[in-house]
Amino acid sequence: MDQSEGYLMSELIMHFVTPPIPYFIDSGKHTFMPGERHVCRYSINVFDIIIVTKGKLFIGENKNEWIIHKDEAIILRPDAYHYGTTSCEEETEITWIHFQTFGAWDEMKGINECLENQMTLFEKHKQKAYLHHCELSSIFIPKKLKLSSKSMNDLNEFYSLDNDPRSLRNWRKQTAFQNFMQNINFDSGIATNSTAIHLAEKIELFIRQNYTSKITNPVLKAEFNYHPNYLAKCMLKVYGLTPIDYLLQYRIEQAKKLLIQTDWSIARIADEVGFSNPAYFSSVFTNKQGTAPANFRKKEFRKPEIS
Repeated sequence: MDQSEGYLMSELIMHFVTPPIPYFIDSGKHTFMPGERHVCRYSINVFDIIIVTKGKLFIGENKNEWIIHKDEAIILRPDAYHYGTTSCEEETEITWIHFQTFGAWDEMKGINECLENQMTLFEKHKQKAYLHHCELSSIFIPKKLKLSSKSMNDLNEFYSLDNDPRSLRNWRKQTAFQNFMQNINFDSGIATNSTAIHLAEKIELFIRQNYTSKITNPVLKAEFNYHPNYLAKCMLKVYGLTPIDYLLQYRIEQAKKLLIQTDWSIARIADEVGFSNPAYFSSVFTNKQGTAPANFRKKEFRKPEIS
């Protein structure tokens, strides 16, 4: 394989934390004639997906360079220098979509690096997006990718919305863009090709659906038919926590919601989220939140002083 067209930094992965999910801003099309090249731009402040629908495009970002062929796409960063590396050799048509995300994101060299940095990015996201009781998840999309026929059809449907009335166009384009992003995320297979990731997601779902019940390592072993050590290894790789630690964290998050949203007793809330012993619940809550459940509730309901 020709290194100039085969390697091309294809292992780079864009890692977005949600919610909220990336949102559409603007889109358009452009045709480059032979001898023309992509313009140079510094920090355009939006992500730019460029899809080549005819010919091939030579493009660079900072020190990286790519050749984008027909039905291939690249996601350019909002904070980088973009430029045409050389002139087009043939008539080349592109579609571009600008989008942004309100929260944490990063660009990593492979899925392992994404997973190693996932918990750090989650914490950054909570601070930036002001999320404290929300379940975070990751979107992994290759920086440079080959689009499936379904994704290309999604793109055609996206642009057909240009004929809709303005009052409806942006609403519908937002939905169509999110469907497109979801499909290219699915097409990449990054988050599903790994047995460890797939198993960790199953464990996480089982915990969320059964957190009020008694969940132990023997229960998980019986449910998934894997040794608890392997289950813990998978969860640590993807979520940064063992299954039991994730269970405790999830129960505490549910308890925080009930402390704020209800006037139930501490004992009842403990029971509702799966703790049979209120004293143990209070101990775990205090250890993880730095304050007792009753104090957490008082702080959330404290009225501001009016001068």
